[in-house]
Amino acid sequence: MNIVPSKKMSLFQPAIFGQLKEYANKQQAKGTKIIDLSLGSPDLPPHEMIRNLLAEKSKHPNAYGYTLTGTKEFNEAVARYYKRVNKVELDADTEVLLTMGSQEGLVHLPIAFCDPGDIILTTNPAYVAYMAGIHLAGAEAYYIPLNKERGFLPDLSAIPEEVATKAKLMILNLPGNPVPAMPSIEYFTEVVEFAKKHNIIVLHDAAYSEFYFSGDGPVSFLNAPGAKEVGMEINSLSKSFSLAGARVAYIVGNSEMIQILKQLKSNLDYGIFEPIQSAAALALDHSEIITDHLRKTFSERHHVLTKGLEKIGWEYAPSDGGMFVWAKYPFDIDSVSFAFKAIEQAGVVMVPGTSFGSEGEGFVRIALVQEKELLEEAIGRLKTLNI
Repeated sequence: MNIVPSKKMSLFQPAIFGQLKEYANKQQAKGTKIIDLSLGSPDLPPHEMIRNLLAEKSKHPNAYGYTLTGTKEFNEAVARYYKRVNKVELDADTEVLLTMGSQEGLVHLPIAFCDPGDIILTTNPAYVAYMAGIHLAGAEAYYIPLNKERGFLPDLSAIPEEVATKAKLMILNLPGNPVPAMPSIEYFTEVVEFAKKHNIIVLHDAAYSEFYFSGDGPVSFLNAPGAKEVGMEINSLSKSFSLAGARVAYIVGNSEMIQILKQLKSNLDYGIFEPIQSAAALALDHSEIITDHLRKTFSERHHVLTKGLEKIGWEYAPSDGGMFVWAKYPFDIDSVSFAFKAIEQAGVVMVPGTSFGSEGEGFVRIALVQEKELLEEAIGRLKTLNI
């Protein structure tokens, strides 16, 4: 039988994470101790009260039916969380949408609003799921410039007028992955004004909103005046609440846009296991207890890693949040080759910058997902690289 993939499959290349893992496993089999700083999967377990509730709810024989959408319990917990943490009022019935993790929401969302050939504004580098969604919709990406002088905030003024006029959707991610730039209310106000002027839908990916190291944390996009008129915010419990494997997230904002997404999702899935939604609601209602520990842990790790990189002559993007460090290595070698050399010579797994876009050449993304003692060990090993 001659099995031929669709032409569209040529746009979806195998993710490099699997290749890095496979190579790391080979080196480990040779006796190398591996320090994996690649995937942004939290190493901290979910809070005990979340685990206990999930275990108890899972015992109920009537907990295994379709939920179809977000439960009333979950949607209302999201609304309470936004009111308490972000000072944003949400209608739990019309302005909240459950998704099966943010990856699912991000990849499917462009289908709901964009036709083939439409322009979607994003950044380079950017989280890999954005391009997957753009490809799936048959849309075209236009990359908003990032620069160090602006604190790596996407420069809207650099978008040509003819591009802005044609654009249908803008995807932002602050604090970012892989570059952890921090937003401000002034910046988000600029985004809203730009979107209104050019009739562009805005999707802000707030997956790292609880990862901040000082102050009151980054503002929500929905804090900006008029934000609900032009867009939405997506957030996940994967990172902030260590529920990555549970695959639970949500989109909030403009009710008309949410309704369009509900229509799409009614054709894609039948909701999420009800005990997971109950556990997620509990997590949101007790976010302060849970995320205080998270911030303390990741702040310490960030300090250890960045100071260590400075000592061995690496550069990095300054940040006051996020769960990654965007680092420029001091070797004349492409980022993919460097990543494999780092595994071979030092046993340290990092993600090459070009995995997130062509502008990532010369960089690696380092995840703060190991104890600080292991991060210190990783720095010592990277210092010995001979490339």
